[in-house]
Amino acid sequence: MEPLARLCSGPSGARQPFWDWNVTWYTENPDFTQCFQNTALVWIPCVYLWACFPVYFVYLRRHDKGYIQMSHLNKAKTALGLLLWIVCWADLFYSFWERNHHLFQGPIFLVSPSILGITMLLATFLIQYERIKGVQSSGLLLLFWLITLLCATVPFRSKIMHATSTPEGVDVFRYITFYIYFALVLTQLVLASFPERPPLFSETVRDPNPCPESSASFLSRITFWWITGLMVQGYRQPLEAKDLWSLNREDTSEEVVPGLVRNWTKECAKAKKLPEPVMYSPKATTKAGGSNGDVMEEAEALIIQPPQREKEPSLFKVLYKTFGPYFFMSFLFKAFHDLLMFAGPEILKLLINFVNDRSAPSWQGYLYTALLFVSAGLQTLVLHQYFHICFVTGMRLKTAVIGAVYRKALVISNSARKTSTVGEIVNLMSVDAQRFMDLATYINMIWSAPLQVILALYFLWQILGPSVLAGVGVMLLLVPVNAVIAMKTKTYQVAHMKSKDHRIKLMNEILNGIKVLKLYAWEPAFKEKVLEIRQEELKVLKKSAYLAAVGTFTWVCAPFLVALSTFAVYVTVSEANVLDAQTAFVSLALFNILRFPLTMLPMVISSVVQASVSLKRLRVFLSHEELDPDSIARGSIQDADGKSVVVTNATFSWSRSDPPSLQGITLSIPQRRLVAIVGQVGCGKSSLLSALLGEMEKREGLVSVQGSVAYVPQQAWIQNATLEQNVLFGREMKGTQYKKVLEACALLPDLELFPSGDQTEIGEKGVNLSGGQKQRVSLARAVYCNADVYLLDDPLSAVDAHVGKHIFERVIGPKGLLKSKTRILVTHGVSYLPLMDTIVVMTHGKISEVGSYQELLKQDGAFAEFLRTYASAEQNAASEEASNPSAKEEKHVENGVLANDASGKPVLRQLSNSSTYSSDTGKSPQQNSTAELQKEPPADTQQPAVPLAGFKVPEKVKPRVYWEYMKAIGLFVTFLSVFFFICTHVASLSSNYWLSLWTDDPIINGTQRNTDLRLSVYGALGISQGISVFGYSMALSIGGVFASRRLHLDLLCNVLRCPMAFFERTPSGNLVNRFSKEIDTIDSIIPHIIKMFMGSMFNVLGACIVILLATPVTAVVIPPLGFVYFFVQRFYVATSRQLKRLESVSRSPVYSHFNETLLGVSVIRAFREQKRFVRESDLKVDENQKAYYPSIVANRWLAIRLEYVGNFIVLFAALFAVLTRHSLSPGLVGLSISYALQITTYLNWLVRMSSDMETNIAEWTLKQAPLPSGWPHEGKVEFRGYGLRYRDDMDLVLKNITITIHGGEKVGIVGRTGAGKSSLTLGLFRINEAAEGEILIDGVNIAKIGLHDLRFKVTIIPQDPILFSGSLRMNLDPFNQYSDEDVWMSLELAHLKNFVSALPDKLNHECSEGGENLSVGQRQLLCLARALLRKSKILVLDEATAAVDLETDDLIQSTIRTQFEECTVLTIAHRLNTIMDYTRVIVLDKGEIVESGPPADLLKKKKGIFCSMAKDSGLV
Repeated sequence: MEPLARLCSGPSGARQPFWDWNVTWYTENPDFTQCFQNTALVWIPCVYLWACFPVYFVYLRRHDKGYIQMSHLNKAKTALGLLLWIVCWADLFYSFWERNHHLFQGPIFLVSPSILGITMLLATFLIQYERIKGVQSSGLLLLFWLITLLCATVPFRSKIMHATSTPEGVDVFRYITFYIYFALVLTQLVLASFPERPPLFSETVRDPNPCPESSASFLSRITFWWITGLMVQGYRQPLEAKDLWSLNREDTSEEVVPGLVRNWTKECAKAKKLPEPVMYSPKATTKAGGSNGDVMEEAEALIIQPPQREKEPSLFKVLYKTFGPYFFMSFLFKAFHDLLMFAGPEILKLLINFVNDRSAPSWQGYLYTALLFVSAGLQTLVLHQYFHICFVTGMRLKTAVIGAVYRKALVISNSARKTSTVGEIVNLMSVDAQRFMDLATYINMIWSAPLQVILALYFLWQILGPSVLAGVGVMLLLVPVNAVIAMKTKTYQVAHMKSKDHRIKLMNEILNGIKVLKLYAWEPAFKEKVLEIRQEELKVLKKSAYLAAVGTFTWVCAPFLVALSTFAVYVTVSEANVLDAQTAFVSLALFNILRFPLTMLPMVISSVVQASVSLKRLRVFLSHEELDPDSIARGSIQDADGKSVVVTNATFSWSRSDPPSLQGITLSIPQRRLVAIVGQVGCGKSSLLSALLGEMEKREGLVSVQGSVAYVPQQAWIQNATLEQNVLFGREMKGTQYKKVLEACALLPDLELFPSGDQTEIGEKGVNLSGGQKQRVSLARAVYCNADVYLLDDPLSAVDAHVGKHIFERVIGPKGLLKSKTRILVTHGVSYLPLMDTIVVMTHGKISEVGSYQELLKQDGAFAEFLRTYASAEQNAASEEASNPSAKEEKHVENGVLANDASGKPVLRQLSNSSTYSSDTGKSPQQNSTAELQKEPPADTQQPAVPLAGFKVPEKVKPRVYWEYMKAIGLFVTFLSVFFFICTHVASLSSNYWLSLWTDDPIINGTQRNTDLRLSVYGALGISQGISVFGYSMALSIGGVFASRRLHLDLLCNVLRCPMAFFERTPSGNLVNRFSKEIDTIDSIIPHIIKMFMGSMFNVLGACIVILLATPVTAVVIPPLGFVYFFVQRFYVATSRQLKRLESVSRSPVYSHFNETLLGVSVIRAFREQKRFVRESDLKVDENQKAYYPSIVANRWLAIRLEYVGNFIVLFAALFAVLTRHSLSPGLVGLSISYALQITTYLNWLVRMSSDMETNIAEWTLKQAPLPSGWPHEGKVEFRGYGLRYRDDMDLVLKNITITIHGGEKVGIVGRTGAGKSSLTLGLFRINEAAEGEILIDGVNIAKIGLHDLRFKVTIIPQDPILFSGSLRMNLDPFNQYSDEDVWMSLELAHLKNFVSALPDKLNHECSEGGENLSVGQRQLLCLARALLRKSKILVLDEATAAVDLETDDLIQSTIRTQFEECTVLTIAHRLNTIMDYTRVIVLDKGEIVESGPPADLLKKKKGIFCSMAKDSGLV
């Protein structure tokens, strides 16, 4: 300090001290010495600015946001900066002037003004440099002006005091310059608070709705004031998607994802330097990070090198590289905040000392109060900047993970695809990405918690000495307990995830086959299956709940046990250790700080554990094998030497571990040829096309395809978009070509049926199209893209003969649109074969013959045999088809259900591997729901034709919902846990109050009396607190499991009981989301939140009570602060809930689009459209994040405002303690302020938890006549004035149907397309309720009885035969009501006995999802067996025999005649010959009955509809 004092003193030798305690501290009127004011106070701001300058300068050079034009604001700032420099140097020149006039002042009068002047020039330079680099508001300069102003305030006060006390000693010139300087700095501070205009050419200028964050001022950013506009708007009216701001550029997918993908690729390349044993270990496929090298070379390399296990690429490293730098900022904020935390207890120590010391001047109390408030305020601002960075990083992480998973899914190979089902991949995107997001907020606690613990212990050691070790011991004992809990939790977590995946897969199947479940009234059986899995899940949940209870117990009691053991040791070790207020309460404040890291560590550990599970799942997925893009040589059509496709001696398999599916394929196809591929079922026809597309693993040989490729898969893949978009598929619209394509693909007549033509929105997986329409749209897509090579996988099977003929002539054949292209057609249609240039015959994965039609016939080989098998059936079918051209294809349109093989030939396509995806998601194309959407009025054309029945989050959660949740937990358990909660907090308050009484015990001869009594009561109170904590955490945990069970059950029952219309309107993604995300919330999130919520609420109440007891004056401020708190909270919750709603609404499309992509991945790859799909997915993710981002900021907005409420409570508690210090005991002051210090944290938690509770407890909402026994006994069906419509806003589909069908009658229902035949059966099963009139069965109105009763008694053989994954036996008899003999009997009658007895597992044969491993005909016969097993009085056949050949059809008809002789049979028929011997035929037209009577009578009416239909069929 000596050199500084020398700088201040003049040559006259009058020493000016740098620091003087008597001037500054021990006085009623404090001030700093002149020397200190002239040196330290002037230099502090300069040091700050020069220290920050180099870092900031480099940062600005790297982050150029564009150039800001000069504005008035900027000119004013610059001018003031220059003025400040002039003022500072005026002082300097004045000093020189004084020296000239022999007035010698200390050297400081030269040093300080010059330093300050240069600093002002630097500040002015920064103002301009920031403008050039596009900084709109500078935090650095704002802080500089603030520090400068604060440092100038002291001399300002001091100079005024000096001038008033000794007017004659005033240095007028320096006083005037100083006041000018002060005014200028104040003005600069005000100006620095305003933001500049946006830079030229910035994103925000072009953006219609930019995020105000980028243009907000620094103050607005640190307080998150910029979101207030949205909060107000959300409070006034519900927010909509258009109100949301665009994402900041650095948060968008196109910025975030490529970085991660790039780093991951590098990491994989690094990890994969070594070759790995591919050929010998089938297990290697899972590890192969997409190794594509030639297999032969690898094999050689292996022989030379001993195999080394390859290093797994580390995903953690990649994430760290990608997001580390931005995250580093949060590290700095967190460290600063952790240090600030300890300011509270230190200031508390000083305050208690101050209250004890009656002689201390009052201003010191006010100073401490101010310091307390400032440190708390700073802590708040820093903490929330830290949180903001963490959350934004988390958000980017999620975006990146979803993007990476999506991109990977587009290139993953078939073998890898089998290992990850769609459900699992969707879980990667939803659950696992979410885990990373949660971890981002916690990850810093890994170093911060130990740091806080160490600092707290250091300060405690200062106060209590070695006694602290007792506390440390207790803490160390608790660490392994927590670790064990965390490890156990991990194992349960994994088990839970497994059951959850399983349950979601089953739910997916149920939702996809819901129509069949309803028709057969099988919901109970499947409900049981789901509940079995759920039961397993709940077992695990229960175990984790108990663990959680023990965990809560340990961490709530930890701080108390630590305090108890420490104080006990402290007072018993030595008589001289007195527990006074300072010792006790400062220690308590530190223990409270300790509590947080100790609480958090278990949470952090479990979060890290969950994230590591997710990290592993993600790494495995991202390291899956990829398709080798080079396995097929692709060239342009120009350099092809007349050959389009050349395959030489190639062998292919579906995955490396599978045996080859295609062997020794050699094939060369010249350009512009039409080639047919024929062969028996499962001989590898589709596989050959897949191989040409590069979808299979090439083992050896060469494949080259010249020119672009278009592909039509066997199962049409349709996007959820308009019909036009499906056909254009990302290409630009060319009107004439488009019209030509639609006409050639026979789509024009369909367009007339659609409500809005080609702008009709097609639902998920094409629900509102029939099979034939889907196939034609899929074909039109290929034709429109105008490629060079066409791979057509049996596109004609789903359409009728006459439509097929049209398409063949107009599109595929020698005169069609594609005549100049190379076409490879897989077909079963014998009639087209003579027109082919070349025919390739396949048997068992090899090409057996190649040649033209005539050549092959002469050879009399496999092909001739193939022809003999098929020709006879074909001819029969063809003759019938030709005679009835209109019947078939139209039928598809009408029921929207595909009858698989139009020509009724026995060729039943078995799906080969290429369709593994459809079997994953379970909805094969033959499972669409009824296409009633065609009959929609045009009024609906604007919204999608398949409106979404979403679930809305209500505006405000009604108390009833909480009541419902309480009932789900069980009221007894609820009240028990509330009681325990109250006990806990009463015990905790009394123990602390007892402590304050103890500290106020008088000290006699350096010791306190009754220490033992005080200690034992303190301990007893603590133990009772522990017991009640354990009580409430157990009660809540068990209650949570009860609630989980009950709410899932309700949800499942309600969904299964929804009418069909609900499933047609609601995307299955929404429902699956309900069962995965929302049930997960109930299982694991809500109980935790409730615990936290209750805890925080009681803590806040307790703190308020204590503060009021200590300083009753506080009663004046607590209510207004409470009001502010409540107001802010309501404001926030209104907006937050709507943002949550918008976020969940925009989340479903991300998954739906992803699901859709997975189903159509081979098509997307064939058309080379990956980039466009990636872009679409990114856009959907960004849409979702657009709602998520404001909700994070809203959280911060709220927290800052509420913490300030808490900080004010601290301020007033301290202030009133200082004011009334003469009447207060130090114990009470300590008690009230240590409680006040906690209140901020608790308030913060309280709001977060209450809003989480409100947002997570979203509301999901949801009498029968007895039946005569033995009903129905005769099977008489009466329709009385019956009418039906599909939706309230649509016309009647059936009008005024009145007819009586007597028991045992066989009635055929016929009519042209759209006449309402199927609607009649839907009415009979009450899939749709009557709009007017009624249906009676044996005199009972079916609308009055339970649906299950009805559907059990009436049997249907539906058009689309659906099976579920499970055994054959389960598919026939899910309730296990019948004996094995009955089942075998029914199989025998259905002509399936031979087939089933040949299976290795017989009745236990596992059906795959959707029954994909049986042919369609076999599935149809199984449906017949179901009906035979049930033997109900009324049987409905919905065109049940379309997919079987004629011979089987006759068998079925005879079975029905003999077995159902007693029953009433209603048949919807297209083949009229099946119903010619029925007792009666009903002819429908436009929804009304036009003719009715025995077939023979109707044929006599020459003008009648029936007669004309019979003519078309060639029966007359």
